[in-house]
Amino acid sequence: MFNRYVQPLRALIQVVFLLLSLLIGFQFARFVSALFSGGPLPLRPAAIESFLPISGLYGVVAWLKGGGINPVHPAAVVIFTTIVVIALLLRRAFCSWICPIGTISEWLWKLGFHKLQRNLVPPRWLDSCLRVIKYALLGFFLATALSWSLEALEGFLYSGYHAVSDVKLLQLFRSPSVTTLAVAALLLALSIPLRNPFCRYLCPYGALLGLAALASPLAVQRDPKQCVSCGVCNQVCPSRLDIMHADRVNQQECLGCWRCISHCRVHSALSMRAFGRYTVQGIIFALLVLLLFWGGTRLGKTSGHWQTIVSPADYRQLLGQ
Repeated sequence: MFNRYVQPLRALIQVVFLLLSLLIGFQFARFVSALFSGGPLPLRPAAIESFLPISGLYGVVAWLKGGGINPVHPAAVVIFTTIVVIALLLRRAFCSWICPIGTISEWLWKLGFHKLQRNLVPPRWLDSCLRVIKYALLGFFLATALSWSLEALEGFLYSGYHAVSDVKLLQLFRSPSVTTLAVAALLLALSIPLRNPFCRYLCPYGALLGLAALASPLAVQRDPKQCVSCGVCNQVCPSRLDIMHADRVNQQECLGCWRCISHCRVHSALSMRAFGRYTVQGIIFALLVLLLFWGGTRLGKTSGHWQTIVSPADYRQLLGQ
């Protein structure tokens, strides 16, 4: 069955998107450097706005309130909307197939498993308490965005601070503070013995996608007649879900990674099904992830909601201030 080869395919897609993210970051760094060097100015990669999810959230809320797609960082709105749509249709596939942070985190906990022969599992009470953090962060951002009037949202979205938020993010990586380095080092260190600690406990983006995924027509389905209760699915699940005792895995922590299906010892015991009836093959799922992501960004480009209206002169003036 092709499902055995879903994991190598997913790993390939993860590497491609990680390299694309690094390329986008490098191109943007060249653009920022050229702003002040006086040399030829390369094209600013609009996809750098994929690293501005808060801008995307506030932009979407302003759009829904009748303000249109904000032209300062329109790609952030397009990419944010595309990722939410992917979650609504294909669960949290963005987290496990595309997100570079998710990819690095997965590599680290796999390294930890290889070296330690296990991954640590926090006590259930501690795990539950820590998971509240990402929902609290999500609640804060959602409450702020929804409570603000359209005028207040547009005041933020058209502000100078928001206009250069992409450059500020780059500066954070170029010249991190001691606190930033310490937090990053701690998260990287914890990602070796623990599975996806940042994604599981701190990422409000993942929390939002998990809630959206509850409405997805797709979910992992278990056939009790075929299942031999070997427990492999539970062992390989990065979210530690109890798949072995579930009929349909419709939980917000399901990443849509297919690890349980790929490693199932009985080929027909686990499957990805739409509406609980129609089996979706792994290659189809992978193609849908790629097509939805590409299609959303392509729609943004063709509709004119991709490149920022902030000119190089605006960048120089705002950054000079």
